[in-house]
Amino acid sequence: MDDRTRDCLTLAADTSLSRARVARELDLLMVERNWPKMIVSDNGSAFTSNAILA
Repeated sequence: MDDRTRDCLTLAADTSLSRARVARELDLLMVERNWPKMIVSDNGSAFTSNAILA
């Protein structure tokens, strides 16, 4: 979700999304758009991982 425009930039639905899957979805999104200045997660430190940081 783009906080400024409130646009849904991508949507991935499944029964479970691994950290690697989230990172892959973000990579696919970045092919279509520029890299964001910031990524905000509401899951706190539980969501921070090497897959996302890489």
